[in-house]
Amino acid sequence: MSRLYVHLSKDRETAEKVGARHGKPHIFFVHSGKMFRQGYKFYLSENGVWLTESVPPEFLGER
Repeated sequence: MSRLYVHLSKDRETAEKVGARHGKPHIFFVHSGKMFRQGYKFYLSENGVWLTESVPPEFLGER
């Protein structure tokens, strides 16, 4: 695990495509808006991927 950030996709289709490069993807819905409102920081990379340092379990859920 050499990644410094959690990589987030803007939609399910993109997440499935990116995740499939490493086997069967496991997709989690992240309540990123709620995270942002609570002070978590997000960064947009040059290739359009959203990054954050961590996603606590209370922000994972069903859409």
